Amino acid sequence: MSLFITSLNSGSNGNCYYIGNEHEAIMVDAGISCRETEKRMKRLGLSINKVKAIFISHEHTDHISGIPVLAKKFNIPVYITPGTLRHLNVNFEDYSFINFIAYEPVMIGELAVTAFPKFHDASEPHSFIVTCRDITVGIFTDIGIVCDNLIANFQKCHAAFLEANYDDEMLDSGGYPYHLKRRIRGGNGHLSNKQALELFINHKPAYMSHLLLAHLSKNNNDPSLVYELFNSHANGTEIVVASRYEETPVYYIGGAEVIGGRAKQLVFNL
Repeated sequence: MSLFITSLNSGSNGNCYYIGNEHEAIMVDAGISCRETEKRMKRLGLSINKVKAIFISHEHTDHISGIPVLAKKFNIPVYITPGTLRHLNVNFEDYSFINFIAYEPVMIGELAVTAFPKFHDASEPHSFIVTCRDITVGIFTDIGIVCDNLIANFQKCHAAFLEANYDDEMLDSGGYPYHLKRRIRGGNGHLSNKQALELFINHKPAYMSHLLLAHLSKNNNDPSLVYELFNSHANGTEIVVASRYEETPVYYIGGAEVIGGRAKQLVFNL
């Protein structure tokens, strides 16, 4: 069974990633409004009724702001750690919150969702991999350093959402105050283009069909620069830059028809 993935939005203005099969789906983070989530999914032919769980990576506003309306309106369980949950300002009686534990897979239908800790300036931040039978997709954003956990999980992925937050020269020459620059490139901040590219070059599995570059800075990065940088090292992997303004297409991971040595992109009504 294959997986369908899309970024509904990616950036400091909101993050939401969709991963599903023909029967069920999950979201990682819900940082845009319920209205925008519905609108973007409808444009893609995706059904919100197939979303059976929302997994929350950490408590920063751009990852949780859509939860109160989205989870309540559609009665979607929210998987979250206790430390992250403390930062949500909601009436707990109106929601189904379920704690997840690092390294222990959570089964959502045929989707196995496994979290692992990451370095970020939040209370209990986690990244995720989603596996359906023999296909694995990773969601790796808001990461301060490339640690052994990240490398080990990246090496398993047929597709991944990977943070490429900033260009070093643009950050250095930009107008951010020193303390914010230090926070961004610190060990609990964000991955630079250079750090993400090194991970991709050194640890990409041969079978990785798609890489969606995520959480680009509005002020300290450039989508064209990032695309060219990674595409020159793609070696058959489809490079996609996820937007902070709109959804990406839906990408079909695994079992795709191969045309000209590259997996064909397919969009279905799911």
